[in-house]
Amino acid sequence: MKSKKVLLLLNGEVPHAFPAVDGYDLVCATDGAYWTLKKHDITPDFINGDLDSLKESPENIEIIHTPDQDYTDFDKILDILFNKGYNCIDVFGASGKEQDHFLGNLHTAVHWRNKLDLVFFDNHGYYFLATPYTKIEMSKGKTISLVPMHEAKGVKTTGLQYPLKNETLIFGQRIGTRNKAISNLVEIHFKKGNLFIFVND
Repeated sequence: MKSKKVLLLLNGEVPHAFPAVDGYDLVCATDGAYWTLKKHDITPDFINGDLDSLKESPENIEIIHTPDQDYTDFDKILDILFNKGYNCIDVFGASGKEQDHFLGNLHTAVHWRNKLDLVFFDNHGYYFLATPYTKIEMSKGKTISLVPMHEAKGVKTTGLQYPLKNETLIFGQRIGTRNKAISNLVEIHFKKGNLFIFVND
């Protein structure tokens, strides 16, 4: 059965453009990001958060108030989506602005790695937490970076200008930034750990 797909907007850097929303089964946003959707004439199915950024309540939109300050709005809305049965989520607005939010969003992605399939999009490309085998198609000429969080062991790649051959990446010691795809198919294997892949045009 095909997974239901979600468009989720966070309150980071505003996307230059959105994909066609009719390609998604559900559209949602954290409270501060609602105004961006409104400017693009996109009506979300629901809004979630502590509502500190929502100056007025929009009509005919479900609002889920989650005031618990022990969790970020991103983590809380992922919990809602998971409990609603959604697990394939395209995330916009997760980077930019204050960088502690961006790092916190990466932390949240690692926390949910075994339950949700998250792909993040920004104005430069996209990034995601890799599975032990990941392939990237139509990638020739793109800049591809491999960033462990905080360690990834047994990393092998094909299709990159500077291949990795059963190597260990450790944040603070060695990471794999600014590599170049020399093939339309890039394949990445690793044995253990957490590895973010950033694909930029």
